[in-house]
Amino acid sequence: MKLHLTRSEGRNLFTGYGDGYVAINDQRHEHNIIVAPDQPVQRWDAESFETLTAADLQVLFDLKPEVIILGTGERMRFPPRHLLQIFSEASVGFETMDTRAACRTYNILMSEGREVVAAIFV
Repeated sequence: MKLHLTRSEGRNLFTGYGDGYVAINDQRHEHNIIVAPDQPVQRWDAESFETLTAADLQVLFDLKPEVIILGTGERMRFPPRHLLQIFSEASVGFETMDTRAACRTYNILMSEGREVVAAIFV
């Protein structure tokens, strides 16, 4: 599916998604990624949702976001309680949702000028 949203020059927007990929500014990515409005898109070394660790999350906190959106793949899943506690301790907002919803939500928050980071499992 292609997303339609006014482009913000120099900022990262999700422009599409489908089975096994997401597109940022029309560039297709077929691996797990981290997206922030003003940073280069990063490959995310988190192997899978099932093996998610505190170390996988630390790279997200290093970007100093106001809110982190976790795109968990084809369906919405919640991380274990001990990982959720890390967000609370860091005073960072957190939302988990399926990857497609995460892409749409990131675009909305980014267009509102929020300091948002999306961590996406494709």
